[in-house]
Amino acid sequence: MAEDELLAFREHWKQELTIKNEAHSNCNVTLQPSREDSKLKRYFEDFGQDRSEPEKRQDSTSQGSSKGGQDAFLSAAKTPKEDQPEYVSIAEGLLDGRTSPLLERIQEERTRRKRQYYSLTSACNTSSQQQPQRKINKSHKLVDQFIQDLNETNDIPFFDIELPYELALKIFQYLSQTELGRCAQVSKAWGVLAEDEVLWFRMCQTEGYHHGASVSDSPCWKSMLRDCKNSENTVRSNWKNRVGSISQLQYELGKVLCDVSSCDSYVVAGYTSGDVRLWDTLHWDSAASFLKPSPLTADVTPRPHVSHIRVNNTVAVAAYDDGCVDVWSTETGQEPVHHFQIPGRVHALALSQESPTLATAAGLDVRLDQPDERGYWRTLCQATLPKPRLWSQVESIVVVPGAGGRGGDNVPLVALSAGETVYLLAPEDLEPRVLHTVYGHPITCLDASASHAALGVKSCGWAMNDGGNKIQVYSLETGQSEMSVGNSAGDFSCVNLRDSPPHMLVCGNKDRRVRVFDLRTGSSVTSLYAHHMGVTSVQADDWKIVSGGGEGLVCVWEMRMGAKLWEMHNRHPVRHLRFNTSTLVTANIPDEKSPRGACITDDDLTAHRRHRGVICHYDFSEDSTSQDHVLPICRSNYVESSGYNYNIGLAVPYDILSGSHSSH
Repeated sequence: MAEDELLAFREHWKQELTIKNEAHSNCNVTLQPSREDSKLKRYFEDFGQDRSEPEKRQDSTSQGSSKGGQDAFLSAAKTPKEDQPEYVSIAEGLLDGRTSPLLERIQEERTRRKRQYYSLTSACNTSSQQQPQRKINKSHKLVDQFIQDLNETNDIPFFDIELPYELALKIFQYLSQTELGRCAQVSKAWGVLAEDEVLWFRMCQTEGYHHGASVSDSPCWKSMLRDCKNSENTVRSNWKNRVGSISQLQYELGKVLCDVSSCDSYVVAGYTSGDVRLWDTLHWDSAASFLKPSPLTADVTPRPHVSHIRVNNTVAVAAYDDGCVDVWSTETGQEPVHHFQIPGRVHALALSQESPTLATAAGLDVRLDQPDERGYWRTLCQATLPKPRLWSQVESIVVVPGAGGRGGDNVPLVALSAGETVYLLAPEDLEPRVLHTVYGHPITCLDASASHAALGVKSCGWAMNDGGNKIQVYSLETGQSEMSVGNSAGDFSCVNLRDSPPHMLVCGNKDRRVRVFDLRTGSSVTSLYAHHMGVTSVQADDWKIVSGGGEGLVCVWEMRMGAKLWEMHNRHPVRHLRFNTSTLVTANIPDEKSPRGACITDDDLTAHRRHRGVICHYDFSEDSTSQDHVLPICRSNYVESSGYNYNIGLAVPYDILSGSHSSH
């Protein structure tokens, strides 16, 4: 209560008591005890019990006058409801709440403050005794005490007063965003706690935004979190409605696409001409990066085809048909930083997403390379797998993300499949360890996360009566099978465990279906009839599934409802598919690298567009009103050779028709 309001309230109280005392003395009316009188008397009796003995002796001489002030207050409380002033209703409300759950805490705080108050008043009384004595009106003192009790009751102690700020902030960090908003409306002290920057910075980190930032990077982390939430909702809406920009990444129009890989903003592609092209989708205005081959093989003609391509945030890797492998840095660009050659053709290539760890396989020979602290590449290990019964080469290889080896150090771990057996290879192992093997049941697909490996097993013969083909999930720590999911007559063609949500697995099958499984229960979350020529690639997050098929169709599904949101079609099977929060990269790669009847040296480049394959980049963070959302072929003009014949083909029939109408 403000100081001026308090003084005005006291004066108004005193005037009311004076008027009531005069009316009571003139009328000489005796009041009967009532419920309100008993409440008020009990209040003053409690007040007398809380006071110390010296204080009671000090007021014993003025007991009569105090009782008169109390009677006057009771007479004022007997005023009819319509004539009662506002302060009487406040007093009644306080007295009615004396049995509330906060009574004990309020009473303790009241006793403590009364003692503090009377210690101050005793000092004032001592000084006043030295001055000439004057008559003290006990009713005025009673009013002051009641006002003090009123202030004490409104000021209920809590942890924002009693506890340190850091401890109160520790309690607030367990609240959600909605609960913090409600707490900010309680009081100013709670508002300061609820608006603390450290609190909202930690919440922003918990939600998955700005992982590498510090508290000082933003003046208001609450606004930063709100902007991130709004941006996320906008991007999700753009995903569902296919709103954004679409770009086709083309390099040599006369060459056939061999392999594509992408990671975050980098996209790398290899062609039948032996050329390798790297795009940085965050800087479209920069010059295109042409990755040159090693000088040791630059003069070889004709150049071998690119068989495998991989990229992460630090390096890009290309393997050729002649067994050569080149490694480039994504920062420095054109010249290779590492080159080696293995006998025979490279059948499998894997690159870690977290570090520049490279695994290559040619036949049954496996090699693991990694740079040291100074940046010099070295071979960690080389191994030869036991020859399988029916197969003679490694078919798939995966670098386990975040693997630390059995000793707990940062030693990579590789999972690879050859025929019907899955092996685990680490540099400290003398020979590869067998993770899974079943005679006559080949492995059709393989993927691994930091703790588990998932592999598609093809059932043959009598095993088809046991439910058909399955996905086996193994623990990399124990090497034991944890569960078996899926019962399908078709072969599992792709499985994605690394990029799936926690405890989820998404896979594609040749029976045209995309399936999502919950690894905690082993049950199927959803099953979608997706592609009539089989599923070739698939990825999922917490709310959507993106799948690619052998017929060239890319479909986006809503996981909870199992509904198809939209689809895009291009010629050739979808061999690469990868998305993040706001971008999607797809690659339609032809199976035939040297199409019959297509001369790639022909001057008419548009005649062979159907043989080359295409890379599409979708960006859903941009506004659909911008010009970039139009396909590049539709943005071309008559000057560009890439779109000349296409535009002529569209314009000639219209011009002829217009000319015929004008002649008439």
